[in-house]
Amino acid sequence: MSKPTDIRLLEVTTDTEHIGYRAPIKFGGRVVTDAVLLNVRVEVETRLGKRGRGLGSMPMGNIWAWPTRPSTAAQTLAAMVELGQRLAHLAAEYPEFGHPLEITHDLAGQRPAEADRVTAAAGLREPMPRLAQLVAASPTEAAVHDAYGKALGRNSYDVLGEEFVNRDLAGYLGPEFQGEYLDRYTLRQPKPSMPLYHLVGALDPLTGADLPQRIGDGLPETLPEWIVADGLTHLKIKLAGDDLAWDVERVLSIDRVAAETQQARGCADWCYSADFNEKCGSVDYVLAFLALIGEHAPLALKRLHYIEQPTHRDLASNLENRMHRAAKIKPVVIDESLVDFESLSLSRELGYSGVALKACKGHSEALLMGAAAQKYQMFLCVQDLTCPGASFLHSASLAARIPTVSALEGNGRQYCPAGNRGWADRFPAMFHVNDGRVGTRVLDGPGLGF
Repeated sequence: MSKPTDIRLLEVTTDTEHIGYRAPIKFGGRVVTDAVLLNVRVEVETRLGKRGRGLGSMPMGNIWAWPTRPSTAAQTLAAMVELGQRLAHLAAEYPEFGHPLEITHDLAGQRPAEADRVTAAAGLREPMPRLAQLVAASPTEAAVHDAYGKALGRNSYDVLGEEFVNRDLAGYLGPEFQGEYLDRYTLRQPKPSMPLYHLVGALDPLTGADLPQRIGDGLPETLPEWIVADGLTHLKIKLAGDDLAWDVERVLSIDRVAAETQQARGCADWCYSADFNEKCGSVDYVLAFLALIGEHAPLALKRLHYIEQPTHRDLASNLENRMHRAAKIKPVVIDESLVDFESLSLSRELGYSGVALKACKGHSEALLMGAAAQKYQMFLCVQDLTCPGASFLHSASLAARIPTVSALEGNGRQYCPAGNRGWADRFPAMFHVNDGRVGTRVLDGPGLGF
């Protein structure tokens, strides 16, 4: 049944930005030194003639979303940008009125065929992965949700109930969600503040002894400097996944440096997450890692809150990689593998006990997967893609509105602070970390909140 608040898309425009990193980041054996943002702006109109303009912005993280060969990084980046632009222009041709959930669901059906056209035109010898397609489409999806809220003068998280949406969650997630809407799984007000996870990348210096030369831009450069400057309490550790001795020593070294710094500043409570970026051969590697951490530094193991996607993202082709034993010790969250509800269901069968939500996979997708994870009582976290500026605020808005998420990520300030210019002046509480937290209370405006 249609609603007077339904919208149609009037105009869609795109542009790109290139941002160089102040320092490289290494994960999963790959090094990233810059980012290309795809920005999408959408103008919409309700059935009653109210108009709104929305913005979606996201790094086209091809190194993470499309790491396969034989295509080069330059080729995969160009293909993702091209697909994102094509999908935005196709959205402008969408003729129907509807809620953003319905519109983006319909538009998603165009992705596979359009991705095939992009790769064929580029002469690529491999199909574009589903994850890369999601990332390319995410700015348009965000812009539609943002514009809808602004047209109504309401926050986008407050227009997800039966009053606004034309069909319940059963239409997206199956019959067990009949009669349910996303307002059940989101908050009407953002959390006032949230802890920020600071990334410790595989190349990041822990102490001054690890610095061959300082960058000298006024920002912290070692782990103790970051901890003191921002009052950090949450550290995300990038690990190798295929070098057990290095992974264990890396965590032990970080724990030693963190403990010395935290104790000097009178902090007794901090925590870690561990990200193997799917490089572990099996759950046995994870179990050995946890056992060795527990043997050499029991407090470090206690501080470890969860583990991210330890083994290969292709779950269906690696059914032997079951996480049940590891998940009994610490939550194990699905990340790269999570591309739809079917992959979430398969991850549960394989023993994953948590879900990592990312705005870069699409706003609608994140909301739906967040609802499903809550219904199944899974551990939830929100992660970014080294998101600067608007893309970081979007990611933070998700974390602030999903009840069971306790912290958020935001490493753009570490690696590409140039992308925060202008945004940091408008939302200082979100870009200046105090006592390890950011002020998510400010994300309460119309649309996505900023």
